[in-house]
Amino acid sequence: MEKPEVLTDLDVAGTSSTTKSVMKKLPEVTLAFWIMKIAATTLGETAGDLFAQTLRLGYFLTTIALFLVFVVTLVIQLRSSRYNPFFYWTVILSTSMAGTTMSDFMNRDASAKYLSGGATKLGWGPQGLGLGYPEGAAILISILLLIFLGWKLSGMTFQITDIVTFRGEALFWSAILVSNTLGTSMGDFLSDSSGLGYLGGALLVTGLLAVLVALMKVPAVPNVLLFWIAFVLTRPLGATAGDFLTKPVAKGGLDLGTAGSSAVLLAVLFGLMAYAHVQERRTAAAKLERQAPVTRRAG
Repeated sequence: MEKPEVLTDLDVAGTSSTTKSVMKKLPEVTLAFWIMKIAATTLGETAGDLFAQTLRLGYFLTTIALFLVFVVTLVIQLRSSRYNPFFYWTVILSTSMAGTTMSDFMNRDASAKYLSGGATKLGWGPQGLGLGYPEGAAILISILLLIFLGWKLSGMTFQITDIVTFRGEALFWSAILVSNTLGTSMGDFLSDSSGLGYLGGALLVTGLLAVLVALMKVPAVPNVLLFWIAFVLTRPLGATAGDFLTKPVAKGGLDLGTAGSSAVLLAVLFGLMAYAHVQERRTAAAKLERQAPVTRRAG
């Protein structure tokens, strides 16, 4: 039996005994949503680098550990009966952290190009596959397209505000994990290989996002398509911003360190989650107040 879950508010579609109410499971897509997404993905970059590089656990061990964290947070989110900002954004954060080290493991190796400070290896196990950013991105794009193809063939909507099944939410989170991993590869390519540097890469992605905002006014362009493109692009924005905060000044960064940057970003993200939680409670209370007169008249 499929478990009902959605991201819309209580859906009262009539007054008959068969009326079905479905609690929302995902947030409304607003400006606050995108601010939190960028904060979470930037933190995912700095925190992933903190564990894999600063603490020298390596890409392999860190990827395994963070993927397990993702599974745990996803189970909590899927078992929840309604939208909870802490549950939802914790999964986004875990996909960003896991995506960071998964991308690094795919694209990097133990060569001096990727390891600094005279290090020859990071942690236990294989140091990385060394595919390179273009090859890694091509593989991840293929996987993401396969997920979307399966999603399309299932007949379920891509409009996230209309997801109503357990399988739909599972497809959604699969796409999120791969898109965040892809975004890391894209961000690292822009920062390390394109010649743009960290700030230049961030400015380029910001410009592309501005174009997407402008395209929202074009009726011929589906907003669902724009949403998913923006969702992918906010990850390289977070990756380049995270690198800009943590990398040495000689490499074009601010050299704030992975630990300090992660602590500040975590505080910002939790503050935003608390704000979203308060707003959610206020919205729910206001809707109950609006529904109360209708209930009394019906009685």
